[in-house]
Amino acid sequence: MEEEIGIETVKERSVRGVVILTGRTFLLQIIGLVAQFFLFAYLGGYEFGVFAIVSAIINFLVYFSDIGLAAALIQKKETPTETDLKTTFFVQQILIFTIIGIVFLLTPFFVQKYSLTHDGQILLYALSLSLIFSSLKSIPSILLERKLEFVKLVFPQILEQIVYNVVLVILAMKGFGLKSFTVAVILRGLVGLVAIYALQPWKPGLAFSKNTLKGLFKFGIPFQINTFLATFKDDGMTIILGGIIGPVGIGILSFAQKLARLPLTFFMDTVTRVTFPAFSRMQDHKTDLEKSVTRSIFFICLLVFPSLVGIVILAPILVRIVPRYNQWIPALVPLIFISINFLFAAATTQLTNLLNAIGKIKITFYLMIMWTVLTWAFIPFLAIKYSVIGASVGYSLVGFSSVVAIIVAKKYVNFSIMNSMIKPIVGSFVMGITLLIIRRYLPLNINSMLTLALVGLIVYSTSMVSMMGLSLIQDVKKSFKTIFSKK
Repeated sequence: MEEEIGIETVKERSVRGVVILTGRTFLLQIIGLVAQFFLFAYLGGYEFGVFAIVSAIINFLVYFSDIGLAAALIQKKETPTETDLKTTFFVQQILIFTIIGIVFLLTPFFVQKYSLTHDGQILLYALSLSLIFSSLKSIPSILLERKLEFVKLVFPQILEQIVYNVVLVILAMKGFGLKSFTVAVILRGLVGLVAIYALQPWKPGLAFSKNTLKGLFKFGIPFQINTFLATFKDDGMTIILGGIIGPVGIGILSFAQKLARLPLTFFMDTVTRVTFPAFSRMQDHKTDLEKSVTRSIFFICLLVFPSLVGIVILAPILVRIVPRYNQWIPALVPLIFISINFLFAAATTQLTNLLNAIGKIKITFYLMIMWTVLTWAFIPFLAIKYSVIGASVGYSLVGFSSVVAIIVAKKYVNFSIMNSMIKPIVGSFVMGITLLIIRRYLPLNINSMLTLALVGLIVYSTSMVSMMGLSLIQDVKKSFKTIFSKK
């Protein structure tokens, strides 16, 4: 079984994990970004809308495939036994195959409700099949996460995404439409499954222990209830909006969400993946935890905030200078409101991650109830009244409520709001105002975009250094030292 690691190793691997994963996956994210821009050109609103709706259906149902057991094994202080692992694996397989059966039974309803073509139906089946691959990868992933071996953990993900993006773009350019998603999804699952078992061998087996389930359920069930609320809030809303604004409307909204979410994909997802097990191991070290929370949120906000501002300012130029992107002009206004929502998510996602890690699962449950109620109160109503723009305004209103999460989390861990959030906000605001003024005097071409990007980088860097002084430069040096350290 796995060997437990000490607090110093946890801190070292956590910092190293954040920096290494961010650096080593940067190239992967660039590949994904390039692929996405090709897809925006060769696929239309209908294809993106159908993929978003079908993915939301699967994501909604997949909630029932875990019941929080994986998170409970990661959060567990003691070393999981082989019985713990095999019991979790056994229960997950039962749930996965039950869900696949439900998908097949409900397919006629989905086809009629969302006007799915035959290709859309096949895509639904393919995403269902991919659940099997995901469930088979679960235990090796848990073992790697507990050891904070994120370099090994990310390697299969790199292979998956390279295969997925390359296959998807090639098929889309050849005119395969929705079939492109179907083939790419299946190949991605197969590649990832083989890779993770090569890096973390584990012999699948079946076991059933009531004591194991009882212990894991204590954390797992509340955690999964929160996951359900998040799924119900996000994917459930996509399913409902699909019936209100249709696949094309969902496609426009999806474009805005994908574009606005790029900074979170680049910078936030890696950090939160590392810090959940790291914060869990720091539960009894309050000072270390406070510093780690402050620095991790600052790292996210430092990169995400200016990126969101830059996307909102540069997008109007991009969709007008690329002829194939003209179809996305209706997404420019929704992009602004969606970006507001993601700006708040950049800070608060890490805080809910923190609360889960220190065992305050009930607090995140109450927060998720608040966000779910607000989501279902604002977004459908505004979508009915004002279509896509109304839905995007609803998302921004929900984002503002995240201030509550910041206040609540600070009661448990006294992180610095000024150092983690306020300074990046101020720097991003200065950068945004500067770029808006300059944009008025520039023509619509690629040179203008490059000029604005360079000016934005200079203005933001100058603003942050003026507010933080040498400490920011020292942090950057420390990060590079961590990357190239051989320890």
